[in-house]
Amino acid sequence: MGAQQVRERFTELYGAEPEGVWAAPGRVNLIGEHTDYNDGFVMPFALPHQVTAAVSRRTDGLLRLHSADIEGEVVELALDGLAPGTDDDWTAYPAGVVWALREAGHPVTGADVHLASTVPTGAGLSSSAALEVVVALALDDLFGLDLPRWKLARLCQRAENVYVGAPTGIMDQTASACCAEGHALFLDTRDLSQRQIPFDLAAEGLRLLVVDTRVKHAHSGGEYGKRRAGCEKGAALLGVDALRDVAYDGLDAALEQLGSEDADEVRRLVRHIVTENRRVERVVELLTSGDVRAIGPVLTEGHASLRDDFRISCPELDLAVDTALAAGALGARMTGGGFGGSAIALAEASAVDTLTKAVEEAFAAAGYTAPRVFEAVPSPGARRLG
Repeated sequence: MGAQQVRERFTELYGAEPEGVWAAPGRVNLIGEHTDYNDGFVMPFALPHQVTAAVSRRTDGLLRLHSADIEGEVVELALDGLAPGTDDDWTAYPAGVVWALREAGHPVTGADVHLASTVPTGAGLSSSAALEVVVALALDDLFGLDLPRWKLARLCQRAENVYVGAPTGIMDQTASACCAEGHALFLDTRDLSQRQIPFDLAAEGLRLLVVDTRVKHAHSGGEYGKRRAGCEKGAALLGVDALRDVAYDGLDAALEQLGSEDADEVRRLVRHIVTENRRVERVVELLTSGDVRAIGPVLTEGHASLRDDFRISCPELDLAVDTALAAGALGARMTGGGFGGSAIALAEASAVDTLTKAVEEAFAAAGYTAPRVFEAVPSPGARRLG
């Protein structure tokens, strides 16, 4: 749904034109999985798929929400009644952003919001972060808050962590808020420093495909939280603030230092985080030197680590990765939080049709739901459309 359609539907719903229309994209994480809540490195880029929001201010303490993608009437919420744990529906994401802004002392007095999304939900492409960021950016503009993008991302993360109850890191919201067209974002999640790394695949005769397995995942589920708690335990046992502080060349010594209780599980989690941070650095080095094809094996290494050490893959993701590699992909891995969602495959442009057909046939032969395969093009971050 385009900006004009969202504007027109807002007018139908609320009886007046919106004060503006904004968009925020979903993201693909090229490399750097589960490192963000360990103060580590990540490297996402924005997708052309986005959440679009038409928004107007209110002054009566009411938040009215409507989504083109979910059946139902306008939902009306009182700002004074917003509190963590009071909402387990989709409305918790935009309401959580309003709550986080007000908790931080920003004078948000109400809003009318109509939303429409083209970001696949449950696919590990950050549909929830895009929803949060588009609402935050709209309210920042309308109420003249003048917050920097990194701070908007922090507030959106707080909304998801505290209000929604999903223990996610800072990557998704920062990617949606800060990515640049034609680039991947090298983000240090400890100090939020950023570098835009050129990532023009088309110029190299390459494509990056997303394979949405259609297996739904949920960050508020227990397995994600278990991995995070395990990482925190590993950091505590090693006497560091976060696993980011374990040097790659000191990994073997760190693994030997871990005690016997839960040693195998914690050791695996630590090994993934430390080696994944190094993989992000390697991809930055390769892209900066112009050796784009060489990142393929690094992506594949990342999948093996997520599958075997972090243990968050699933049969559909493994099949997508293995089939893509067998069909000629330069590299492939699962992307996102895991337990479903999507895989990515780096391929020569000439191999796209063959690779896509191979994955679709492999899923059919396995009796899985047909996957959705599409090209991921590095796109702009959140912005006002009009």
